[in-house]
Amino acid sequence: MSKKLAVAGSAVLAVVLLSGFAFRGGHHGFGRDPERIKQMVTWKLNDKLEDLDASEAQTKSINAVKDRLFDEGVQLMQEQRAARTEALTQLESANPDAQKLHSLVDARIDAFRAFAHKATDALLEVHRTLTPAQRNELFTEYREHTGQK
Repeated sequence: MSKKLAVAGSAVLAVVLLSGFAFRGGHHGFGRDPERIKQMVTWKLNDKLEDLDASEAQTKSINAVKDRLFDEGVQLMQEQRAARTEALTQLESANPDAQKLHSLVDARIDAFRAFAHKATDALLEVHRTLTPAQRNELFTEYREHTGQK
């Protein structure tokens, strides 16, 4: 069971990470438009849920999880940009404030750790929403895609 959970977690985290990387700029026509990225993630997710024969209730529940996590991811990326700007400001000065830079690093680590925990909780929520057969289908596809057994 824990191996299956890890596989499903990897899939959800992959979506989250890919969404985050898409915010970095211009690849695949996404640019930095969170709504466009969210639309693409939603299309992919809904296609997968359709393949799994998810019920309307399951689709609605899982999309709510996606929306919540996505919105928090957008906020995380905005905070990351602000932190990067502050770090550059410090480093451009003649006497950068080492304490401020270390505090910035600590705050970013804490923010990413908190988001990773929220992503894990979201994964567990999706896990509870899917049936065992649907989860098994996802795990099988994931194993085939990654070459894992």
